[in-house]
Amino acid sequence: MTELLVMNESMMISGIILAVTFIGIFTETFHGFHRAKFAMMGAIMMIIAGQYYGFYDSHLAVLAIDWNVVFLLGCMMAIVSIMIPTGGFEAMANYMARISKGRQFMLMVMLGTCVTLLSLLLDNVTTVVIFGPLIILVARTMKITPIPFLLAAALLSNTGGVATLVGDPPNLMIGSAKGIDFNTFVKHMGGVTFAAWITVLFMLRFLFRKQLAIEPQGKFQGETEYKDKKLWNQSLFVLGVMVIMFTIHHSIGWEPWMVSAMGLTLLVFIAKRVEMDHAMEEVEIPLLIFFISLFIVVGGVEHSGFLRYLGQFIMPFVQEDLLIATLVLMWVAAILSAAIDNIPFTAAMIPILLGMEAQGVHVTPLWWALSAGVGMGGNGTHIGSTANVYIVTISERLAKRENDPSLAITPWVWFRYGTPAMIATLIMCTLIFYFFFEFYDQSVIVSINAPAAPAH
Repeated sequence: MTELLVMNESMMISGIILAVTFIGIFTETFHGFHRAKFAMMGAIMMIIAGQYYGFYDSHLAVLAIDWNVVFLLGCMMAIVSIMIPTGGFEAMANYMARISKGRQFMLMVMLGTCVTLLSLLLDNVTTVVIFGPLIILVARTMKITPIPFLLAAALLSNTGGVATLVGDPPNLMIGSAKGIDFNTFVKHMGGVTFAAWITVLFMLRFLFRKQLAIEPQGKFQGETEYKDKKLWNQSLFVLGVMVIMFTIHHSIGWEPWMVSAMGLTLLVFIAKRVEMDHAMEEVEIPLLIFFISLFIVVGGVEHSGFLRYLGQFIMPFVQEDLLIATLVLMWVAAILSAAIDNIPFTAAMIPILLGMEAQGVHVTPLWWALSAGVGMGGNGTHIGSTANVYIVTISERLAKRENDPSLAITPWVWFRYGTPAMIATLIMCTLIFYFFFEFYDQSVIVSINAPAAPAH
């Protein structure tokens, strides 16, 4: 029997710094400090404390950063920055509004499908940043409430992003840590995500049945002109190449960030008119700083041994009944991701699972449960994901501009429509994991480039 670890001063200090940092991140709406600021503060405190107690330093902090996540997000943001001014997204929204012919649910399905397809490659925040303003434009033109469509955009982007390795930051963090390639991720999460996606649409159809039954008073006339159709087509070509490269990246020994960097490089050379300054305009530097700082904080907690200390209490439960542990983790991850942001929770869970694996415990289904839980759980509240916060913000701006409070998505509105959708998708995921547990229990082939679990 393995001897239990005893809490020491290093573990305690790192745990306190982690707790203070996470509390600051989770309560940013109350104190007004951006979460990146608290993450930065936590990173600096962790390095200083680690150096003083001898378990961490600036060199180990750099090694703790998962640059695969940082570079991939940065490159994808830059590609979107190039695509937005072309007018292609506006043309897509206009086309969908015209062919829906006033049928609101059909418009919701088409917009939701487009949002989901983008979420397979782009992170959820980028997707709703593109489509949020377009949805308001379409709704105002058709003289209908944008609330059902804005909620659909957030819920379906959160749900759709679960399907792929690069569709959601937590997935990328899980895949990078465990060494799961693009195809393996789609194989395991594609089916359950599609079932959850259909569930969300049916729930929205039921919950918004009165609003969607209203006949629109306005109609779209004519087509939207592209501002730069050539650049739009070039961007679509590059995205197509990237999809192919993502599916074979494991075979050629490339990490996902390399595919995104290749795509960005190819695009700026094909579209030689694009200036690099312009390409970097929409790159969210605070988000990247947040990720870097968070990796440093969690790296320090890991090196102190605190996460192994916590893991030893979870391990017996996992060894006793892996199926129940898998389902419990999915629901706990979902509930916590609804109450707080899913990224810090994922960052804290990854080293615990890696630590248990390093000690010979079989935890393969827990990786998939973590991905499903944090992805679906983000739909539960208006602060469950950054995409949700953005959608709520633009609805509040619209309500203020139109002097119509009914256009704002309040916490109650989200609880009334988003929370039932989250619960329905979790029930669907639970049933799929229960009946197909043997499939999710199969060992994952680790990528040749995957980092090994750290030894302590």
